[in-house]
Amino acid sequence: MQSQTLLPQSAPFAAEQIATLNQLMRSTSAEQRAWLSGFLVGHEAGQTQTAPAANLPRPGLTILYATESGNAEALAAQARKLAVRRGFSVRLLDMAETTPAAVAAADNLLLIASTWGEGDPPQRAVDFIRELNGRDAVRFDSVRFAVLALGDRAYARFCATGRELDERLVALGGQRVCARIECDVEYQTAAGAWIDATLAAFAPADDADGAAVIHVDFAHPARASAATRDAPVRAEIGELVNLNSSRSALTTMHVSLSLEGLAVRFEPGDAIGIWPANDPLLIEEVLDAAGCAAGPELRAAMATRLDITTLTRPQIERHAALVGDAELAALLADEARVGAYLHGRQVIDLLTRWPRALSEAELEAMLRPLQPRLYSVASSLALTPGQADLLVGLVEYDTHGRARRGVASGQVARRLGVGESLRIFVKANPHFRLPSDPARDIVMIGPGTGVAPFRAFMQQREADAASGRNWLFFGGRSYMHDFLYQLDWRDWCDTGLLSRLDVAFSRDQPDKIYVQHRMWERREELFGWLAGGAHLYVCGDAGAMARDVHAMLIAIVRDRTGMDAEAAEAWLSGLRREGRYRRDVY
Repeated sequence: MQSQTLLPQSAPFAAEQIATLNQLMRSTSAEQRAWLSGFLVGHEAGQTQTAPAANLPRPGLTILYATESGNAEALAAQARKLAVRRGFSVRLLDMAETTPAAVAAADNLLLIASTWGEGDPPQRAVDFIRELNGRDAVRFDSVRFAVLALGDRAYARFCATGRELDERLVALGGQRVCARIECDVEYQTAAGAWIDATLAAFAPADDADGAAVIHVDFAHPARASAATRDAPVRAEIGELVNLNSSRSALTTMHVSLSLEGLAVRFEPGDAIGIWPANDPLLIEEVLDAAGCAAGPELRAAMATRLDITTLTRPQIERHAALVGDAELAALLADEARVGAYLHGRQVIDLLTRWPRALSEAELEAMLRPLQPRLYSVASSLALTPGQADLLVGLVEYDTHGRARRGVASGQVARRLGVGESLRIFVKANPHFRLPSDPARDIVMIGPGTGVAPFRAFMQQREADAASGRNWLFFGGRSYMHDFLYQLDWRDWCDTGLLSRLDVAFSRDQPDKIYVQHRMWERREELFGWLAGGAHLYVCGDAGAMARDVHAMLIAIVRDRTGMDAEAAEAWLSGLRREGRYRRDVY
């Protein structure tokens, strides 16, 4: 193939310079060329700027984030880029990797915090928030701050973490520069506008010319990414297998997606996001309950763009304004009753209990945007290139006299087959990674579908010929019917890659046994691994399992060291700060 000339002969260079530049450019990557372009722009701006402007001090800004799924972190990175372009000297901090004392030294603080579950702070932020709420917490008297809170109105304590941090900073003497913004799941537009306005408020009053200064971000070059949340790709299902036996009460699908021809890259620990499609039968039920003769555009939106299940207080308020019902108004007047009513109910319950014929516009305005579902990748590209494996547990249950089914899990387990496709994207999880040193030991605790990322870990360790030991704690209901990926674990035990395997099956004996009980039985060896430098990973249910596992870890540390509960908690916090105690819970 003939090489392409990058510079024409008419370029303002000597002939030998053109030849040299063309030879250089043909050997560079797109990333290198983008970096060089930015460097030249920044260099020229620095050369043409007047000396007094070059010597002006840049206002300082600390951007602090508390993240669970990565949304707050992504917004913080976005805010950083915008702040640098505006002339700020920016310090970007993860709440998991700093302390209140370090943050209290800031002049300007932009705090972005997410809330997850029933109003809980991100797990990585727990230590920081505990210290901030302590009796001897450092003062923030000289700090100007603003808070962006992320949450989900489907939960009663919407944006609780951001709200509590905002109030606590005021109590500690901080000066609120802008009113707190509380963002729902579709936060991008509102958050972007708020960040822009807040940076303007933080800027010095005499910094009118600051926006004209060009600051090139050499430390964080722009990277093009494929298969993103806003630009998903279609991946064909190559394999779809229920890993539970026919006698199990559970359905857990192993889903193998073909990535052939797709620019999809991920690492063990990352997640694959699925943009699901709603059940056509449920769409018709919602339309019937709403008395809405929907046209093709609304039906298409209800199939893939609108959430026809989740029910929130704002939706009840909107419907109450339409129906004018006294009973519904009384319900909204009692916060406790609203919370109780929302539990286990969906949009269709509201429409059937307080019926009113809705127009297409009224129904569409009532429904929230449909959100993607995230599943930990259960495979490694290093061992199985061209495919991504997922572990999808079917969600099915009955509440208030109606059968319910998960949107994505129902689509995968009940309505799709091999050869059909899913819209997917990659959700990076840099906080749930294997040790950079393959000689490090790892301990993995993953009951049920929480075991998915550990299959990817083991595939990667096999591909890397990692010398570190690997220990898995797995839990399920029954050995015979619910031992997910049993053959893989047995094979790795046989080869010696999986050094230890401890299992707990809760329904195989009269007294229920869970992974935390196996941890206690192996407490001497487990503490020895951790004290010797092993990395600990926990994945699965946050509501019970993760809390029980953490409580057992505290008990084990106390048993092996004689520490009290507070000191044992501090010991585990030390592991977390070192990056040796990582959790991916949901």
